[in-house]
Amino acid sequence: MHCPFCGALDTKVIDSRLVAEGDQVRRRRECITCAERFTTYETAELVMPRIIKQNGNREPFDEAKLYAGLMRALEKRPVSIESVESAVNRIKHHIRATGEREVPSRLVGEEVMRELRQLDEVAFVRFASVYRSFKDLNEFRAEIDRLSNE
Repeated sequence: MHCPFCGALDTKVIDSRLVAEGDQVRRRRECITCAERFTTYETAELVMPRIIKQNGNREPFDEAKLYAGLMRALEKRPVSIESVESAVNRIKHHIRATGEREVPSRLVGEEVMRELRQLDEVAFVRFASVYRSFKDLNEFRAEIDRLSNE
């Protein structure tokens, strides 16, 4: 690690700690040349698979799009931002855990529905109505009945 003060190549680690629920390492460093101290943060860079859309197009995974979709379904519902962020992280983990370089968008949609079912049933039905393209009230009612039976 280069020293941000003098540009020297050698620095030593004084202290390391896990932060951000164990997802980051905070390192306190000292420059061997100028003796200045500074902090660095280390995070694993995990590559998300590309998404294969219904029409066959491929696009990079977009976390902002995922978050926006969840927030749209959860609009005016009593769900905390922390719960939504946890759901996004779980969805990303499940998608990454497939080990595939490309995954169909349907997999992402199913993961979102699984998380929404746990977070808020109204948001789940909202999302499902758009995602599954309910044609009429009977399909909507059937989904609500299925949710009630579970």
